[in-house]
Amino acid sequence: MDNYRQRALLAAVKKGAIDMLPLSLAVLPWGILFGSLAVQRGFSWLEAQLFSAIIFGGAVQIVTVELIADSASLITVCFSALVISSRHFLYGLSLRDRLSPQPLRWRVGLGFLLTDELFALSSHRRAYLTRFRLYYALGAGGSFYLAWNLWTLIGIVAGSSLPDLTTLGLDFAIAAIFIALVVPEIKSIPSLIAVLVAIVAGVLFSLWQFELGLVCAALLAMLSGYSSAKLLKVYP
Repeated sequence: MDNYRQRALLAAVKKGAIDMLPLSLAVLPWGILFGSLAVQRGFSWLEAQLFSAIIFGGAVQIVTVELIADSASLITVCFSALVISSRHFLYGLSLRDRLSPQPLRWRVGLGFLLTDELFALSSHRRAYLTRFRLYYALGAGGSFYLAWNLWTLIGIVAGSSLPDLTTLGLDFAIAAIFIALVVPEIKSIPSLIAVLVAIVAGVLFSLWQFELGLVCAALLAMLSGYSSAKLLKVYP
């Protein structure tokens, strides 16, 4: 029975890694972009790799590297990182009831591995509720972590020997990934309204060169989605 259980848990880990594979491959351009950007902005290969190993957040890593390279103040760097990463607080709140009964090692481990991609695989109503689903999440999040660090390493090597990779348009991978994550979750009118408001506000604030445009667009989108849900009595 123990051998059977171990094989079942291993199968759950493999299933999680396989299900995450398309997203792991999708962030390859993003990881390469970050690795090359870091070394071309004056960071050592070790510092660049530690960004991915410790922070493990593509958007915040890229913004932080740019701010540090531009000699921004510590307060600016920390505040920007806090704003960009604030969505993870919402992720944690949404999964709190499922993960709170689990041991501390699971909560800390999966909390560290909880990216946009892993959260996208957490929509099943029974996610994290059984031991096998915990191992499934571990396989998905762990494989994505390894892939992200591997792509970063490739970017570091490429950035040390090739011209500026940021001119190749690899940053489009960031937008493409979030589009792929968001579109399948549009399942109600409030969700659609929130997405449309975010798109329009984001474009307008960008054209107006409003520094906090991204943050304000996100806040407007959430407010619009919540208000429409209350009005229509339909919840996303």
